[in-house]
Amino acid sequence: MGISFREVSHTYRPPRGRPVLALENVSLEVREREFLALLGPSGCGKSTLLYLLGGFLPVEAGTITVGGRPVSGPGPDRGIVFQSFALFPWKTVRQNILYGLEKQRLPRAAREKRAQDLIELVHLRGFENSYPAQLSGGMKQRVAIARTLAIDPAILLMDEPFGALDAQTRALMHEELLAIIRRTPKTVVFVTHDVREAVYLADRVAVMSARPGRIKEIVDTSFAGEHGSEIAGTREFAEKVERLWGLVRNEAIIAQERQGS
Repeated sequence: MGISFREVSHTYRPPRGRPVLALENVSLEVREREFLALLGPSGCGKSTLLYLLGGFLPVEAGTITVGGRPVSGPGPDRGIVFQSFALFPWKTVRQNILYGLEKQRLPRAAREKRAQDLIELVHLRGFENSYPAQLSGGMKQRVAIARTLAIDPAILLMDEPFGALDAQTRALMHEELLAIIRRTPKTVVFVTHDVREAVYLADRVAVMSARPGRIKEIVDTSFAGEHGSEIAGTREFAEKVERLWGLVRNEAIIAQERQGS
């Protein structure tokens, strides 16, 4: 399911203080079943763009369409995974995954089978009856991904989902995510501030400018083979990381200068 942003702008209006123009005239096309990363300095509007696409914020100026239809609110075609996991602490792994399925009013046997299939998919067999407090960070994020996949959205929105994880767990989750996407193809929009993560995971990377966020450049980060550990040590990978880092670094400097002025 393709996504189109056309001249999207968004202003935050806090109860106190001046309005802040977060996004200005953002135009972007995301192809069906593409993995697109949004990359840029802190405060550039990456997450805002994601929340507008998810329908959690109103589209004030411009248009966002999914499959040709304007976004007017959240919908089952778009599932979101947050950095903070956002699990129900009083529910077990199985119950967290079942939550979305219960909202769809599927028969109980179908819900239970779907939940177990997802538990297997994210390698959490044996932890079905564990509570979030008993899980590691990586395991919690696997539950969050499984819960989102349970409703089978065509589009997966991910807001720095691995930002709170240690480096080793993060690397494992990269492999896990790529394996899941191969088995259940989705259109993915992935917010990150990590250049290497963006190159490692995404087919294309949209670099955003310092606030107000605009699309500065779109870089093709696809490789001849599939994404995975075999690409990370290649010269092509290093060159793409270096190019993107240069773009992001320039915008981060601009952002700092504006804050200091």
